Amino acid sequence: MDADQDLDTAADRSWRGVVGAGRAMTWFLVITGALGFLASFTLTYERFKLFTDPGYVPSCSLNPIISCGNVMTKPQAAVFGFPNPLMGIAGFAVVLAVGTGLLAGARYGRWYWAGLQLGVTFGLGLICWLISQSLYSIGALCPYCMVVWVIIFPMFWYVTLHNLRHRVLPFPERWRGGLDDVITLHWFGPLLWYLVVGGMVLIRFWSYWKTLF
Repeated sequence: MDADQDLDTAADRSWRGVVGAGRAMTWFLVITGALGFLASFTLTYERFKLFTDPGYVPSCSLNPIISCGNVMTKPQAAVFGFPNPLMGIAGFAVVLAVGTGLLAGARYGRWYWAGLQLGVTFGLGLICWLISQSLYSIGALCPYCMVVWVIIFPMFWYVTLHNLRHRVLPFPERWRGGLDDVITLHWFGPLLWYLVVGGMVLIRFWSYWKTLF
């Protein structure tokens, strides 16, 4: 994404306590919110099918490594006592609603953007823990979960840059130059995330991947 389009222009800055978003940021929230919602909804459907029919084989269970069934039946899949994807349905629905609202011309109060920041930060923290559990405790990969892995960090990253740029989050003025540099190279954060997580997946299951060659 081009930095001038992805993060908002100066004209989109605070107006009477509300903050809008540029076109690229708006579409980013719509697309990632929709993808996350779809992945969470599908995983919830598969989980309830497995709950009602213990013999059911989820569509995302392809082999011993890539297997939703091996993941969704573990305690980590219901960390708060109910299936984790239900949180995804609710959380990504909010992101999608924010994006579609912006698409329709809405502007949101600073408190609303701060709430979105809390949501994506919580989501990233939970996903980081679930990634570690999936790789090093459960020993299996869930394709629908991995869709969320792909989008959660960019969502956190761009919401954070948006909120820093528009002063929703406190940030020392003397560091504004450095923030502008980060915004210019905004693609580096998501790229690093993909390299780190992809490397972890590759190394953890290398004994299996090499059998495919």
